[in-house]
Amino acid sequence: MKKIISVLLLGIAIFTFAFSSPALADAADGSKVFSANCASCHAGGKNLVNAAKSLKKADLVKYEMYSAEAIIAQVTNGKGAMPAFKGRLKPAQIEDVAAYVLEQADNGWKK
Repeated sequence: MKKIISVLLLGIAIFTFAFSSPALADAADGSKVFSANCASCHAGGKNLVNAAKSLKKADLVKYEMYSAEAIIAQVTNGKGAMPAFKGRLKPAQIEDVAAYVLEQADNGWKK
């Protein structure tokens, strides 16, 4: 019985760490990647292509983009006028950008 519980707990731990990588993302590194790749269209959390879809918290919530998973998917695959960054950025860099965007949205893009 102890062995079954141990295996079960190990499985849960592996599953948790395998699917929680955005929580380990680094917003400071994301700031650098954002500046180099995203700021030309999204400086200060704005959207120069479609002003209604900014990176401000209210807009992220409104368009169901206020999560690391949603931002990672958008940056990875692109959508509409936004290009895909899959292949240009590493997955860890995209996760870092998502962490940075969420941090800035929570702080009102004052930084």
